[in-house]
Amino acid sequence: MDVPVIVVGAGPTGLFLAAELRLGGVDVLVLDALDRPSGQSRGLGFTARATELFDMRGLLPRFGTVRTDTRGHFGGIPLDYGVLDGGHFGARGIPQARTEAVLADRATELGAEIRRGWKAVGLVNGPDGAEVEAETPAGRRRLRCRFLVGCDGGHSFVRGAAGIAFPGTAATREMFLADVAGAAGGGIRPRPIGERLPGGMVMSAPLADGVDRVIVCERGTPPRRRDRPVTFDEVAAAWRRLTGEDIGGGTAHWVSSFGDATHQAVAYRKDSVLLAGDAAHTHLPAGGQGLSVGVQDAANLGWKLAATVHGWAPPGLLDTYHAERHPVGARLLANTRAQGLLYLGGEETLPLRAVFAELMELPEAGRHLAGRVSGLDIRYGTFPDGGHPLLGRRLPPADLVGEDGPTTTFAQLRTGRGVLLDLAADPDVRDAARPWADRVRVVTAAPREAPGGPLDGTAALLVRPDGHVAWAAPGGGPPVALPAALRRWFGRAAR
Repeated sequence: MDVPVIVVGAGPTGLFLAAELRLGGVDVLVLDALDRPSGQSRGLGFTARATELFDMRGLLPRFGTVRTDTRGHFGGIPLDYGVLDGGHFGARGIPQARTEAVLADRATELGAEIRRGWKAVGLVNGPDGAEVEAETPAGRRRLRCRFLVGCDGGHSFVRGAAGIAFPGTAATREMFLADVAGAAGGGIRPRPIGERLPGGMVMSAPLADGVDRVIVCERGTPPRRRDRPVTFDEVAAAWRRLTGEDIGGGTAHWVSSFGDATHQAVAYRKDSVLLAGDAAHTHLPAGGQGLSVGVQDAANLGWKLAATVHGWAPPGLLDTYHAERHPVGARLLANTRAQGLLYLGGEETLPLRAVFAELMELPEAGRHLAGRVSGLDIRYGTFPDGGHPLLGRRLPPADLVGEDGPTTTFAQLRTGRGVLLDLAADPDVRDAARPWADRVRVVTAAPREAPGGPLDGTAALLVRPDGHVAWAAPGGGPPVALPAALRRWFGRAAR
């Protein structure tokens, strides 16, 4: 094999996956068709769960000041994300180009190789490996790998070449996006969660240096087959028809169009090919979830792929990637379609909006919707009633006091390895995990939290590299002891 893993696509998902693989000690090559990053930023931040993942890997300081806000929305209806423990609407005002730059730097620092201007044009997939053919500045090249991961977007070449079906619904409308400087006498009235108007919906938010992001959805505009990109004149004309405001005197830094098509791959793995991010699921960009769910795909897949390459993965570990992430993708598509109806529907949706607004005032309904959009409610696996409430869920943020002083739960996951958090200084727990010391770090630390906190009453936690809890004591939980849980997720003990 030329390289154990090839990743096609140097967007946020592919770059984060490359970094995760390098943390797992696996050589990885990233191919991207563009000669250089586009510099364009459809996304302007990431959700609460993606923020936590970046924190777990020590990346948040690289973004500079990270601004979060508990105020958000669901389909344009205000929603308080602070109803969740550690909940917020996500990191705001961070252009996707900045996120890609941070993740590219991280991946290359760890030893990943990124080859730009390499376009995948051929693929042979088999149970024991894959071969990809790429057009490069120096001509065509063939590369072999044990696994190939398609992170190449909604029009994924990898997905199509692997023969993985991508069913769903076609786009029903066309929307415009533009970053505009100097419009409307120096600024556009902010509409951060969108404004419904008789003819459609508009959204606007100030960016840096006098630039405004505008999104226009004019009702009754079906998607068009375009032989050339959308122009700023089209955007300005649609904005004027809906708002009566003239932004045509501004200068567009870039302009784009998009739709509300919704599709999901039927399988996230076929032989040696896997899919992640938009290659696995596409949807209306509601709530900034696309980039964030792709990063979560990568976090789930990276350590499992590394374990498989190294040969210590227990049977079926790699198959849990599809089993765990495909349902998450299906829920993503459901919530973005629902938001599309609330956001973009006509007068016939007003009763639905009124009912939703009432329901969202109920604490339980608010927690449910906030959990779905933020990604904080994801739970992998099923557990009997009465089990520990953290089983299958994310490790909550909490302050700890360890042997070396103050620390946090997230800081224990910097290395990308599994972690056994011994919160009660129990020597039996540490002894049980010792045979897995090459794959699982044992950390003895006590929580610094008031009674009733997320770790209250918990003696120990086994945490996977992606930050999800695989075993907890005490609390009943599934009928499995710690060694069995270690074997389930980290393979046989070392001799």
